[in-house]
Amino acid sequence: MKIHNIGHRQSPSARSGGKEFGMRLGILSLGYALFFVAIVLRLLNIQVIDVKKYKNKASRQYQRDVVEQAKRGVVMDRNGHLLAQSVQTISFYADPWLVANTEVKVGRKKVAVDKTPDVARLFAQRFGKSREHYMRILRNGQKQKRRFIWLERSVPVEHARELMETAMTGIDFKKEQYRYYLNLAPQVVGLVNTDNKGISGLEIKYDHELRGRDGMKIFQRSATGTRFLAADADQVSAKEGLSLQLTLDADMQSIVESEIASAAKEFNASAAVGIVMDVKTGAILAMANYPTFDMNNRKGFRESDARNRAIIDAFDPGSTFKIVMASAAREVLHRAAEDSVDAHNGVFHIYNRTIRDHEKFERCTFRDAMVHSSNIVAAKTAMELGEKTFYDYVRRFGFGEQTGIGLVGESEGIVRPLKQWNKTTLPWMGYGYSVTTTPLQILQAYAAIANDGVLMKPYIVERLVDADGNAVSEFKPEKVRNVVSAETARYIRKEYLQPIVEEGTGVAAAVKGVTVGGKTGTAQKLSNGNYNRGPRSYIASFVGFFPVDEPRIAAIIVVDEPQSAYYASTVAAPSFARICTRMIACSEDLKADLGMTAPEAVVLAASKSVAVPLLTGLKARDAEKLLIWNGLDISMNGDREGVVVEQDIAAGSMVEPGSRVRVGLSAQENQDPGSKSSVM
Repeated sequence: MKIHNIGHRQSPSARSGGKEFGMRLGILSLGYALFFVAIVLRLLNIQVIDVKKYKNKASRQYQRDVVEQAKRGVVMDRNGHLLAQSVQTISFYADPWLVANTEVKVGRKKVAVDKTPDVARLFAQRFGKSREHYMRILRNGQKQKRRFIWLERSVPVEHARELMETAMTGIDFKKEQYRYYLNLAPQVVGLVNTDNKGISGLEIKYDHELRGRDGMKIFQRSATGTRFLAADADQVSAKEGLSLQLTLDADMQSIVESEIASAAKEFNASAAVGIVMDVKTGAILAMANYPTFDMNNRKGFRESDARNRAIIDAFDPGSTFKIVMASAAREVLHRAAEDSVDAHNGVFHIYNRTIRDHEKFERCTFRDAMVHSSNIVAAKTAMELGEKTFYDYVRRFGFGEQTGIGLVGESEGIVRPLKQWNKTTLPWMGYGYSVTTTPLQILQAYAAIANDGVLMKPYIVERLVDADGNAVSEFKPEKVRNVVSAETARYIRKEYLQPIVEEGTGVAAAVKGVTVGGKTGTAQKLSNGNYNRGPRSYIASFVGFFPVDEPRIAAIIVVDEPQSAYYASTVAAPSFARICTRMIACSEDLKADLGMTAPEAVVLAASKSVAVPLLTGLKARDAEKLLIWNGLDISMNGDREGVVVEQDIAAGSMVEPGSRVRVGLSAQENQDPGSKSSVM
């Protein structure tokens, strides 16, 4: 009997099922293993390889770096009067995406809500612009997928306070600075842009020094949104910029600006320049340009108004250039004032060209030729000197090179090298043509004659000082060279330049009680290669100094394209006299040096007017300071610790110096926005 063992035999289907189960189990195990490896690799990547990246990403969730803008240094005159100063303002900016996707809790869920209309409404209510204005800014930012846009710039702190304390997702603010100017010497001092960076004048020349060094504050945010300084982070404090102290005298600058503006308007001129220099040191006491502009209100501002014509515009100087010819004639030809010269009865033909004098002399003394500004005698004398000698004296006086005053854009003028001269260059240059100079170059040359032949380097920055008032660097008087002997310089002053003012073309430049020496210049302008006699074709100038024996001050007045009259004796010389008279009257130092207790017939003209600045939004003390800067008085109505909410004279109105501006003040607000942290 056979017994068959069938209990342990598996069917083909059972074996197949077990194999499939094993494969599934293996695949599952492999999947878990790969998943585990992926997690390990990911953790390795986060914690080891890209640890810095993820640390930074995590810190951004609760940490924020805030740039603390350094306070820009001030600009002041030689006596410490402020010409430019920065005050704190607030600028608001937005993340358009966050504004349009503000998370709001609805029940237990958070949903994204577009808050653009609400933000636009709040800003419109606060700043008086239309709701559509802010809607357009935000919608454009959202459309362009921008994460940063400005909504308002340079808002006074008091106007910004309410919004600074209002929580709005996607809206934040930044403390910035606004530059206030005294509105003197705008072409010299220059301007800053909305980012507080210099864009012209000394503001750009010394931008690095004035800006200082920005600081960095690192804040952390708690779970409730409260922001606080990170205790374990290195906090870098802002370092205030250096301040500039200039050689300018604010009183003299104001006088020169007023007088050249009056001259330009009286004779319907296109432009005018006035410069005043200390002849002993080269320090610039005033440098004025017309037309000018309101430095605190740029509406209608043109770039051409910011051009410093005193150092940039080069022109044919005309008869003021005869100082070169007269100096060379004295030293090389030993020409004396009493020497007789032939003036050809006012008409001289040379190289098929004609030189004419406005006064006709057959023969005259060399002094008369200078006093009555004979072009013929000047041309003939230059030819006697010869090209090389004359060119040497032109270069000695500093023509054809920058003075080195240290202002942006200074021109060298044009003095062609000898190899480029033609037959007419020398005689024409003898009386101020075939050469171009800047007003500052002419003044520097006359100051050398006033300074016994010593040419000084002009300078306008006296020193840079730190926040504690300590001088970081100083600029001292610098001698360039001797251009003529002291004997020659004194001879030119006494024998030619003083008689020109006392009896010649410069009589209108005389200052009562003071001896003045100087020279007029009436030059035709070059247009399309030709010198034309006609409307807008002349430049009238007068350059001089006082007192003649021991000169202290030199000044030049240039009036470009006068219309109703064009001779310098009528246009520029009277302006010189008024400027010098007023300067002496307002300077106790000058009166003492000149031995005067009260200059005769001196009355400070009241023709100068000043622009009333915008005061609304400023604290009372800041408004008072700003008015004092501008030579105005203030009358307050309300809490003296409050904010200006109205002013009785509109901003930009021109008023007399000393005028009183009445302001209304709001109630005091005790909170200091500068100490609050942003919760926006």
